[in-house]
Amino acid sequence: MKVSVSIQLRLNHFRYVVPGPDAVRMNQNRLKIGELEVHRLGFGAMRLTGYRPAADRSDAIRVARRAVELGVDFVDTADAYGVGANEELLAEALHPYDGVLIATKVGHTRPSPREWAPCGRPEYLRQATELSLRRLRVERIDLLQLHRVDPAVPYADQLAALAGLVAEGKVRHIGLSEVSVEQLVEARRFVDVVSVQNRYNLTDRKHEAVLDYCTAEGIAFVPWVPIAHGEHAGSQLLGMIAAELGATAAQLSLAWLLHRSPVMLPIPGTSSLEHLEENVAAAALELTPDHLARLAALSAVG
Repeated sequence: MKVSVSIQLRLNHFRYVVPGPDAVRMNQNRLKIGELEVHRLGFGAMRLTGYRPAADRSDAIRVARRAVELGVDFVDTADAYGVGANEELLAEALHPYDGVLIATKVGHTRPSPREWAPCGRPEYLRQATELSLRRLRVERIDLLQLHRVDPAVPYADQLAALAGLVAEGKVRHIGLSEVSVEQLVEARRFVDVVSVQNRYNLTDRKHEAVLDYCTAEGIAFVPWVPIAHGEHAGSQLLGMIAAELGATAAQLSLAWLLHRSPVMLPIPGTSSLEHLEENVAAAALELTPDHLARLAALSAVG
C-alpha cells in the first residue's frame, strides 16, 4: 500500500513536523524565497526531457501540468536539461505560469549524456541567461541559480555577473548549487542568495553543514536527488517503517526531508503521472519521534 493523492489533496494542506511529545505534526507548509512564497514540495523537471526530448512531448507536458494541478508551485529546470528543450517544454506546458515559480540554472554545460562541464565565464552566464529568458518566454527570471562554480574562473567574476543580471532587472533572485558554507558566505558579499541546491537525501548528508547554515539564515535548501538510490534505498529498515505508514520508501524519504528543516524544498522528478502523484502525497505523511530516531540509523552517511 502507498499513500495516494485524493481529489481533495493539495499541497496547501500538508504539514511539516515540529518536535513534540507525541506525534510530530506539520504546521508550516510554505517557504519564502525572497519576497516569493511557495509550497515546500516542488518538482524537478529534468526527467521530462532527459538529454534529448522525445519527438512526442505530450506525455511530458501532461506531467508538468498535473504537477501544478496538484498544488506544486516551484518547478526546477536548467538550460542544460535537454540543451534548452526542458525550458521550452515548461513554457509550452505552463506559460504564463500564474503563480508558479520557475527556477532555472546556468553555468553547467552537457556536451554528451555522460559528460558535464562547468562554464562560469561572465559573458557565457549572460548569454545563457538571455537564452533562458527567451525559451521561458519571460522578461525576468524569478530564480536563477549558478549550476556549478567554475574553478577555472575567478569566483568573484561569476558572482559579479549574476549580480549584474539582477541589477538590470533580468533576474529577480539568485541561487547557488553544489557550494560549501565558505562559498555561500563569500557569495553573499556580492549578491543576496535566496536558495542553495546541493545533493542531499536520507543517507547522503555530505552537505549537512550547508543545510544547517541555510536553516539558520532562512535560505531555501533545495536538495537534488532527494530520493536516495543504491543499497540503502531498498534497506529493510526503510521498507519496514514505510510499511508501518502505508507508504513507499520513496515517500518516506521525502517526508524525512520535510521533517529535517523548515527551509527544505525537495524537488523529486519523474516522467510518470503515477510517480508524480505518489511523490506529492508524501507531504501528508506524519512521522513520530520514534520514526525519526529509527531513521537516524540510515542517516549517518556522508
